[in-house]
Amino acid sequence: MIVVALIAATILAVWSIRRPFPDYDGTVDVPRLSAEVEIIRDEHGIPHIYADTAEDLFRAQGYVHAQDRFWEMDFRRHVTSGRLSELFGADQVETDAFIRTMGWRDVAREELPLLDPETRRYLQAYSDGVNAWLGERSGGELGLAYTLLGLNGADTTVERWSPVDSLSWLKAMAWDLRGNVEDEIDRALLAAEMPREQVEQLYPESDDAVASPIVADEYLTTREPEHLVDEDGEPFDIEHVDVALRSAAEALRAAPATLGEGSGIGSNSWVVDGSLTETGAPMLANDPHLGPAMPSIWYQVGLHCREVSPECPFEVAGYSFSGLPGVVIGHNNQIAWGFTNLGADVTDLYLEDVRDDEYRVGDRWFPMQVREERIRVAGGEDVTITVRSTQNGPLLSDHSEEMREAGSEAPADGAPEGGEGYGVALRWTALDTGRTADAIFALNAAQDWQSFRAAAELFEVPAQNLVYADVDGNIGYQAPGKIPVRGAGDGRYPVPGWTNDHQWRGYIPFDDLPSVFNPDEGMIVTANQPVASGEYPFLLTADFDHGHRAGRIRELLANATEGDARIDADTMVDIQMDTYSAAAEVLVPYLLDLPAPPDYYGDGLRMLRTWDYMQEPESGAAAYFNAVWRSVLDLTFRDELPDALGPSGGARWIEVMRDLLDSPDDPFWDTPETADVEGRDDILARAAEKARDEMTRLQGKDPEMWEWGRSHTLTLTNETFGTSGIGLVEDLFNLDPVAVGGGSATVQANAWNSIEGYEVVWVPSMRMVVDLDDLDASRWVDLTGVSGHPRHRHYGDQTELWRTGEMLPMRWSDDAIARAGEHRFTLVPRETLNVR
Repeated sequence: MIVVALIAATILAVWSIRRPFPDYDGTVDVPRLSAEVEIIRDEHGIPHIYADTAEDLFRAQGYVHAQDRFWEMDFRRHVTSGRLSELFGADQVETDAFIRTMGWRDVAREELPLLDPETRRYLQAYSDGVNAWLGERSGGELGLAYTLLGLNGADTTVERWSPVDSLSWLKAMAWDLRGNVEDEIDRALLAAEMPREQVEQLYPESDDAVASPIVADEYLTTREPEHLVDEDGEPFDIEHVDVALRSAAEALRAAPATLGEGSGIGSNSWVVDGSLTETGAPMLANDPHLGPAMPSIWYQVGLHCREVSPECPFEVAGYSFSGLPGVVIGHNNQIAWGFTNLGADVTDLYLEDVRDDEYRVGDRWFPMQVREERIRVAGGEDVTITVRSTQNGPLLSDHSEEMREAGSEAPADGAPEGGEGYGVALRWTALDTGRTADAIFALNAAQDWQSFRAAAELFEVPAQNLVYADVDGNIGYQAPGKIPVRGAGDGRYPVPGWTNDHQWRGYIPFDDLPSVFNPDEGMIVTANQPVASGEYPFLLTADFDHGHRAGRIRELLANATEGDARIDADTMVDIQMDTYSAAAEVLVPYLLDLPAPPDYYGDGLRMLRTWDYMQEPESGAAAYFNAVWRSVLDLTFRDELPDALGPSGGARWIEVMRDLLDSPDDPFWDTPETADVEGRDDILARAAEKARDEMTRLQGKDPEMWEWGRSHTLTLTNETFGTSGIGLVEDLFNLDPVAVGGGSATVQANAWNSIEGYEVVWVPSMRMVVDLDDLDASRWVDLTGVSGHPRHRHYGDQTELWRTGEMLPMRWSDDAIARAGEHRFTLVPRETLNVR
């Protein structure tokens, strides 16, 4: 009987896993469809959709997304509406409270009627497609996640999809790419603990010697901003408001990281014109760096109107987000485009003088906007929160009971007595309604530089670096987005809300945003470095990436075009996979000046003598160096900085260390807990020994056996049941760890956080190379695969290709797609199938 029961349980488990797997072949009737739609999938399940109308095209995309990724879509809409507690219980209340405070879904609902009529039709058609798929299924048929939720007693009834669900995801994307709000609050908290001069050491300015700005001075606007308030540039004194700031920081930590979290966020994209390529036509590369996710954040798709016309203008392939119609990054028949995060400062924190539900501006008290939000909790009682907002936005600091009771706080400079304490309000461009959804469809249909820029003008949040190439040989760059013009200050520190000096005066006009078309050097490189030099009259941000990736990409492109050499697709891929360590370039020369003992403690230092700074998975020198780098950061900053504000080891910290290495007696080198006064060489020697001991502990005593990939691993973890704590469930939803190369501030940006260890926390979430001479010769690869169903054959079938730098053909022509087609699925109007 026991054997029979085990067999039955195994069969039931396998059935439950395979039950939601979609059919890729066959015919199904779909309501509201006007004509047949054909879906051709290749050996990796990547769909190309063919339809006669734009509405049918997006209906089919909604159906296809739901087939492969509905649980991901449903989870995302619970995130963006602050309803995770309905699925997972009380431990998600804090996250839900943050989202309700921000009001993402409320803003999305207000945006919908402001969009173009065509956009609204496309969003509704997409929703119809999702709902057509939902109408055929329920419970465990939707996905394994619903079977598990049902076993846990949760309500697995699924709501119909709506256009607001799609728009809300844009808010989540904008939040994760919002800019420097964490840096702003971290600087302020550090300034309450140490001299401001030391704080500024930890936030060095970008150096053009590391990487040149994206847009050269000759292409920049010279028009001066208008209506600015004179400002002496001195940061506001926040000495007495650290309670409010810590409360706001606590709220920010509760925010969901839908695209990833930490300091590794970034991306690479570059474009070269035909003067630098073998084919004589432009080539474009893009690899956005986001948090690793299982399944990947992206979904590869081709969308084809059978006859392209003004009524059905779409013939496009690229990367989409499940839950959102259209293609976000990719190419059509005329142009290609890529994104990197501009990192514009589109957020400000305002310190508010509050009493009860009022806030002060000047000598007057104004009522806050106050609303209550009820959060349903699976397995528990509902939780009601109060959301308060000033003219500057919602009070993040209300998330902390400590903050709500902080009425005895000493007044900050410039604030009169009489209030009950301080709040911290967030001003953010994405909390205003916008038209980014219009931009996606406009990009997909754009045919030249002019229509591309017109689409970019609609792309308000998040502000991105857009690179461009077309089949006529042109290349370009455009910075879009709503980027505020401040009345005073530079957005680096919180500012007082009780004056109007720091209010936003408007946004940088689109025509004044940096842009370049066909630059003389024939290339454009964007990797989150400064967009423009100090000659640019508007403030974009004070917190750009420091440019190590951008500088390396430009160096490799220059090397690839020396003499008669020219760039081809292999060159572009090789650059994407480059593992050169900028940190090693800075630190290793100083390590080589240390005496290398002839025995155990000298083994690692001797390995560095012949190391080329490449962080390949099999490199022992890379493994040892990164252990030294981590130890140097720890020994230098452990006593001065709390863990939450400690060194991540990324680009900013490379520049911090560059400056410190030039100052061997800087106070940061000294360890206060010891009686001796340490200098640079003391810390470096101690770090080298500490790293040797760590490598022995992690990988053994013999340095010949060390490998960077043994320490530096990527574990693709499902963001829901992948962290359930139940081993069998986690084994189903997660992939096994894999060894990877690269690192932080590296072109192959498999970044890690020195505080936490060597495990990868940021990755190139996909890679794409577009050949504008022959679109069928373009290449792409995803981090995981198209499927979101655990154990499905396409749930991770691209991961090994991604890891090793291999790519798939990005098929484009009808013939190439048809020849590679392994599955054909037809959607027909419901009435048509009934007649048959």
